[in-house]
Amino acid sequence: MDRRSAVNTSVTHHTTHRRSKSYGRTFDATSRFCYTPGQLTITRIPTSREAAKAHKITEKVDPEQVALLVKNEWKLSYVTPLYQFRYTLLNVYAKHLSAFLVAEKQQGTAVEVGLETGFKVTFSTVLGMVETKDDAETVFIQIHSKPVFASAGDTPRVVWSGWLTCINGDPEYLQSLPPEFVSLPLFCTSGTESLTFLVKLWFERTFDCSFGSLSLDPNDLQWLAALWTGCHSDNNIRSLKLAWTLPAQPPLDVSLTVNGQDAWDLWEKVRPGDRADDSVSIEEVKCFITGIESHFFRHFKIHLSAGVLKKVSTALGSVHLDGKIKITCSDYMITVMTLLTECAILKMPTI
Repeated sequence: MDRRSAVNTSVTHHTTHRRSKSYGRTFDATSRFCYTPGQLTITRIPTSREAAKAHKITEKVDPEQVALLVKNEWKLSYVTPLYQFRYTLLNVYAKHLSAFLVAEKQQGTAVEVGLETGFKVTFSTVLGMVETKDDAETVFIQIHSKPVFASAGDTPRVVWSGWLTCINGDPEYLQSLPPEFVSLPLFCTSGTESLTFLVKLWFERTFDCSFGSLSLDPNDLQWLAALWTGCHSDNNIRSLKLAWTLPAQPPLDVSLTVNGQDAWDLWEKVRPGDRADDSVSIEEVKCFITGIESHFFRHFKIHLSAGVLKKVSTALGSVHLDGKIKITCSDYMITVMTLLTECAILKMPTI
């Protein structure tokens, strides 16, 4: 068998002027903790979630802005709450970040976008991209640049995009933050690593926050595989693609493509459609994935359960273990962003 295989199958805080980067969480195997000054809150790892439902997000969010969010693959990071961030100052922030990028380039910082005359930065609010009263409005950022030899009529091209968001954030955590902080824990970026580094550096210096890479857990991928499959009857997913890495020398990569209807049939056996509630349990998710792995073992005598699930993709989107996500259908965007917001908040370090 090839080393790479592809298979198809039919407390209240008394504020001071001291700023802090430490609003975050830590966790063990059964619970995850959040510490804020004067208050300790505990959030259990979810054992059930709502089944994915279509949200016509373009009915409350500008369709052009939604299109910007679904056209790219995004690299995920978490970011601690922003100190003294103000939505009324977005234009000011854009000018300051633009000046910062120019200054860094003049000082010899490698900015991998080619020969550029300068940078223009735009900040905008994605109005309506919230689900609860505690969620802060999403902020979308673009960096534009014009090549040195561009003609006068040429418009600057977008060389980097990113957005900070909070969808269905943990209300206990969000309400425990002092009023000086805005929590937009999930940071999604598309562009060169050098620009991403500089944008993060500017945010850290301006809002006294800190960033960290948001790698995902195989359980998160299993959740999305099950939730996306549950959408098949309303939005044909065509196929469910999964990829594992098995512990071998060298490591064995196995990819498996399951026909969308076959995946749905298995899902219906695991979770009957006539049940009264709309929740999905972790036991159902595990049973669904086990069913797929058992099917593969019957044919190829390889235990996929011995490996690590590293990628899941359907017509609705794709997600990778290293923290890359692409959303191709905005109707189910809220389900995905809710899970990722939770991951970002729970990944934050404590003081």
